[in-house]
Amino acid sequence: MEHRLPQLNTMLLNLSINDLAVVKALDLDLDCGMSVLTGETGAGKSILLTALGLALGDRADSGYVRPNCKRAEVNLEFDLTDAPLAKAWLAEQELDDDRHCLIRRIINQDGRSKAYINNRPVTLQSLQSLSEKLVEIHGQHAHLTLLNGDEQRRLLDDYSKNQALLDTLNQHYQQWHDSNRKLAALREACTNREEREELLRFQIEELGQLALEHFNYAELTEEHRTLAHLGEILSNGHQQLERLHEAEEQSLNQQLQRSINALTDLTRYAPDLNAITSLLTEAQIQIEEGAQQLRRYLNALEADPERLQWLENQIGIIQALSRKHHVPPEQLPELFAQLELELGNLSHGSEQLEALSAQVQSQLTQYRQVAGQLSRQRSAGGSKLQRQISDMIKELGMPQGEFIVHITPLDAATPRAFGQDKVEFLVSANPGLPPKPLAKVASGGELSRISLAIQVSTSSDKTVPTMIFDEVDSGIGGGIAEIVGQKLRALSRDRQVMCVTHLPQVAAQAHHHLYVSKSNQTDITASSVRNLSTEERVEEIARMLGGVTITNNTLAHAKEMLFQSTPGINLGDSNTGQQNQ
Repeated sequence: MEHRLPQLNTMLLNLSINDLAVVKALDLDLDCGMSVLTGETGAGKSILLTALGLALGDRADSGYVRPNCKRAEVNLEFDLTDAPLAKAWLAEQELDDDRHCLIRRIINQDGRSKAYINNRPVTLQSLQSLSEKLVEIHGQHAHLTLLNGDEQRRLLDDYSKNQALLDTLNQHYQQWHDSNRKLAALREACTNREEREELLRFQIEELGQLALEHFNYAELTEEHRTLAHLGEILSNGHQQLERLHEAEEQSLNQQLQRSINALTDLTRYAPDLNAITSLLTEAQIQIEEGAQQLRRYLNALEADPERLQWLENQIGIIQALSRKHHVPPEQLPELFAQLELELGNLSHGSEQLEALSAQVQSQLTQYRQVAGQLSRQRSAGGSKLQRQISDMIKELGMPQGEFIVHITPLDAATPRAFGQDKVEFLVSANPGLPPKPLAKVASGGELSRISLAIQVSTSSDKTVPTMIFDEVDSGIGGGIAEIVGQKLRALSRDRQVMCVTHLPQVAAQAHHHLYVSKSNQTDITASSVRNLSTEERVEEIARMLGGVTITNNTLAHAKEMLFQSTPGINLGDSNTGQQNQ
């Protein structure tokens, strides 16, 4: 096997961590090709994947912050030279910065967190949107996720490059769904249309008796008050008219005239009284004008019992309708207009129903055309995928195994956002046995191997530059483990692959070997990571092979495994140095 490293221009260059759980400080440079992370159980391998997940947008809480620290911080640096999707997204969001991308996530002691892309704050949703274009993580329980039918359909669609079709289909589905909901509401309304029309016509006729085109409730109530108190107005009004002007000797007008005459005589001796006399004369003029207007007003008033009765009836009707419709009297004209509008709409309901039905049918036809195209692509992709995975599971120790992508049509009468297909992964482990769903595969080891074959096969055409596998090789051993390592190494030819493993056969296949260890020199456990030299790789593979006691035979076996996997490797290779603080 060739040891030459792949030449990749897009990958994760650096991971740095501060005060995250068991990691005090870590500054880890990463390279292209395949890297493995190994170490004793509990050394902290999982915290590195946790750190990556947090930096890529996973939910955070205060439990991630190292004890006695104010905050935890994770930084990632990516080279995006050949990552067009990520670069396009960054440019669209105005977050681009040359060919590198820096991601930073801070988790505070109170559980709140902040995210940054190229030193600019972003939402968690934005961070997740970018991250899915950069890194894909396959967890150690991925085989459990694969048992889900939705996940199986998603994997097939990803493999078949159906995303553009799915987006178009979803648009047609949403248009049909919205129109169909409106159509159902209109049909329900039309079911009771005749009863509603009859009620509306009665209410409109009832309100129509109010002559609403000239309706003014304030004027009606004002006129009613005047007529209802007409006797009091006339009696009091004439009494005041008498006092102001009509009483010959005692009227205010006559008394004021006598005062004006007396003061006018005194002006011969006191000229300053002229101004006062002028004011009193003006007052007399105002009193005379006021008296004349009062006389005209009183003369115009006359009792009108019929008008008063009509007003009382009209106001009674208005108030009764106001209570009936639960609106203030002043809003009855507005209610009348609304009822007329609703009646008009109901009258045209059949036309609207016909038009909306035609629209729904047209949208359904468009949906089915795209759904049909999606089904054909799924069928073609499924045939290719099942051949590829069947070949791979044979290599992984299931020589009689057959993998089947079973696609069955769903009820065509009910559109769905994901299409009209049910996708199910079936497996026949032995000849003569009918294929069964993955969930019914008896052996955990078989399920792990099938899961790995699916992940590797569906990853071959993906555009994410970095893939991380977390103990996906559990349940596998011996020669099969070596083949698994070869598959992961082959996958790293055109992308960066990181793998947490406990298998020496897998570790021996890597271009780079990272060792995770922990120390208890203080009260708080701390984990560290370093890149192993060739000699150290031999020792670590021997530990993974032999356990506590490492013999010369174990070391020789480890050296042989490493040399077979990476011919040309030099025992004189120097350690690249500690990657933690």
